[in-house]
Amino acid sequence: MARKVLASTQAGHPRGSWPAEEQAQQFRDQGIPVTVVMDPDSDRFLVVAAEDGKR
Repeated sequence: MARKVLASTQAGHPRGSWPAEEQAQQFRDQGIPVTVVMDPDSDRFLVVAAEDGKR
């Protein structure tokens, strides 16, 4: 499944994944289904959506 990164946050952020979760909630409030995932290669939390708009 192809995914599109909509936002990202440093994994070393003092609040952990919270900033990414807050960004994800803003997308969900707009009706965009997203998921927060950790990308260990870039050391970032990514807010991603499926290319087709489905989870």
